[in-house]
Amino acid sequence: MTFRPLHDRILVRRIDADEKTAGGIIIPDTAKEKPQEGEVLAVGPGGRDDKGALQPLDVKKGDRILFGKWSGTEIKLDGEELLILKESDVMGVIEEKAPVKRAA
Repeated sequence: MTFRPLHDRILVRRIDADEKTAGGIIIPDTAKEKPQEGEVLAVGPGGRDDKGALQPLDVKKGDRILFGKWSGTEIKLDGEELLILKESDVMGVIEEKAPVKRAA
């Protein structure tokens, strides 16, 4: 099944957090919080401004994003738990840094 978000909505798959702390303590499932990081699977065409012009979204398919703890609506699609967010619920895009080359 395919899903196409409408307007300024985004379909997101949560990215699981580490199961260990930095000190090596394993966190049980009952103590874990829902991840606030996800991968964008699909985006809508964008919202409309006051004049009716289409405003494209700042995020795109494949972006890694951060969102609020209680943001969005959880859905199940093909047995997978996904999240539908509005673009305004997204706090930012995580960008990978290019490796810094040092002079010899």
